[in-house]
Amino acid sequence: MTSSPKLSALFDLNRVVREISALGEGRRLAVQEARARMAACIAGLLPDRTQVSILPPEQAPPLAMRFPLTGNLTLAVTPPSGRELTMTELAMLENVAIHAAAALARVQDAARMQQSLHRKEEELERLRRADMLISSRLGLEETLEAILQMALEVTGARYGIFRLVDGNGRLVTRAFAGDDLGHPATEALPLDETSITGLAAVQRKTLCIADVQASPWSDLYYPLDYDFRMRSELVTPLIGAGGRLEGVINLESPEVGAFSDDDALLLQSLAIQAVIAIQEARLMDALQDLSARLLSDPPAAVYQRVSQLARELLGAPLAGLWTVADGGLSLQATHPRDFIPAPEVISGIGEALLTRSPRRLSFSNPDCTEGLIAPMLGGEQTRPVGALAIFGTAASPLPASDWDKKVLALLARHAALAAENALRQEALRLAREQRAAAETFAAMGDIAANLLHRLNNKLGVIPVRIEGIEDKSASLLAQDPYLARNLEAIRVSAVEALEIVRESLAHLRPITLTAVSIPEAVQHALADIQTPANVRIERAGLDQLPPVIAGRRRLALVFHNLIENAITAMPEGGVITIAGEQIDGWVQVTVSDTGPGIPPELHQHIFQFNFSARRSSGKLGFGLWWVKTIMARFGGAIHVQSDGRHGTTFILRLPMAEDAPPPPSGRNAQNHT
Repeated sequence: MTSSPKLSALFDLNRVVREISALGEGRRLAVQEARARMAACIAGLLPDRTQVSILPPEQAPPLAMRFPLTGNLTLAVTPPSGRELTMTELAMLENVAIHAAAALARVQDAARMQQSLHRKEEELERLRRADMLISSRLGLEETLEAILQMALEVTGARYGIFRLVDGNGRLVTRAFAGDDLGHPATEALPLDETSITGLAAVQRKTLCIADVQASPWSDLYYPLDYDFRMRSELVTPLIGAGGRLEGVINLESPEVGAFSDDDALLLQSLAIQAVIAIQEARLMDALQDLSARLLSDPPAAVYQRVSQLARELLGAPLAGLWTVADGGLSLQATHPRDFIPAPEVISGIGEALLTRSPRRLSFSNPDCTEGLIAPMLGGEQTRPVGALAIFGTAASPLPASDWDKKVLALLARHAALAAENALRQEALRLAREQRAAAETFAAMGDIAANLLHRLNNKLGVIPVRIEGIEDKSASLLAQDPYLARNLEAIRVSAVEALEIVRESLAHLRPITLTAVSIPEAVQHALADIQTPANVRIERAGLDQLPPVIAGRRRLALVFHNLIENAITAMPEGGVITIAGEQIDGWVQVTVSDTGPGIPPELHQHIFQFNFSARRSSGKLGFGLWWVKTIMARFGGAIHVQSDGRHGTTFILRLPMAEDAPPPPSGRNAQNHT
């Protein structure tokens, strides 16, 4: 029987311990509620009217017995007046206090975790809002201001400011926010370590400063507002995916130690969102600029701008753009302009064109160690028309993120659109020239017929009249050889003039387009030309060419004109080379000479009507204007290449006949005349 009270107390103790442990497992139980319920459980072990509470030590009643639980809580027990606790009750209290301390620790941990989770949810919600701001395509300033407002709300900061790096290497204000702004300091700051902002940018790390008035920060502090005294500052650099410094975000508070490590982590997250907004805004501005240039600028200017933007947007030290031309690569633009790619680089770009997506390559050249190449693909193209590339060096490696690849691919596509547009414009120009030539020749054909009829009537009378004079004045002519010779010369000149008019005006008549052999046309042209002994004419690759769409006699006359011009340009002798190849459904024939060349400033003028005062003997003298017009009537084109010092090359492009047989196998024929 003596053990009955002790057993009962032990049972009560176990019950209370289990209840307290259960309270500790309640993850959603508030700390205040857990304290009250634990105190009630413990009071059940003690005599009636015993006051039990769990509270901070400084709040415990003066006469209470204290049992420490956690660092900031204690168990306070005050027995009723005139009653002291027994040894058994004290032992139970000691035991219960241990379990209560453990349970309270779990409840407090759970509360802290709940609070931290709630804070994280708020941070994620703000980041989602930042994502929505970026996807809404607001202006850059509006997006940055909204991000600043989020940062102020979550950190309790008084002011915030965004400074971005400009083209001169300065930190320029783009957005600021805060309460009761007085005189915000929005001046540009140098990108160096003379200010806290510049220091964070140069060192590329977040600075959480508890008191900017303390040393050494007081010497570097640059206020965001001159009218208020700030004490704490939080600074985070804006670093792009490729490691490029975009700018800095600053927050300030009038309280000392206002910012925590959690605030720094959140600001870094918002800085990432700001970088995305900055990069997308910069890309959108670049694409809008290129879209406008596509409608107004020539392809060469667009190519140069694309290479410049590739270097600027991606932070690459070098950039270049190539187009596919005549089966090879032709360099169109570099940035900086004095960048000269090595042969190894060009070979690597040719390999990269075999793919339809950006490709990364490494090079052994110390001045160009790596490259990121994007093929230029347009909407209507099945294969690349060129390549856009950025290059890195040992000192400045290339960015390697997916964003950089997407940006390069977008720029390459705009360059491809410029190439497509140039092809369309050229096709439109050729069609217009062909139509204009047809209309011109039709009109001139009518004029020619009328002119020929009138000249024939006038010139035809001269031989008849001379014959009449010769019959009636035979004795006089026999006595005067001078008169006889002049009459004969007049008759011959009249006959030749009539023949020349008929021959020259025949060129203005409609052309019957048919399949024409290039070697035969060249041979016919050479048969009518007296080639000087000091001029050598070489032919290369002509026998392998398929037939082209042209007029047989007119094509021979085109070659005749070009070869005669080349001979005239080389009075001291030289070499004329006539070569041909097949390119993408076209036949290209070049007529080159080793003469002095044609200055580049005259290239557009030599094809104008009546450009040269020189006339071929006995001809109307239409010259290269006539050649270009005839080529347009064929559906082809002609242009010239010359640096004005080392010879001239005329390039003819002729449409290939659709039913043309494939070129014969074997080596290209090399004929010399």
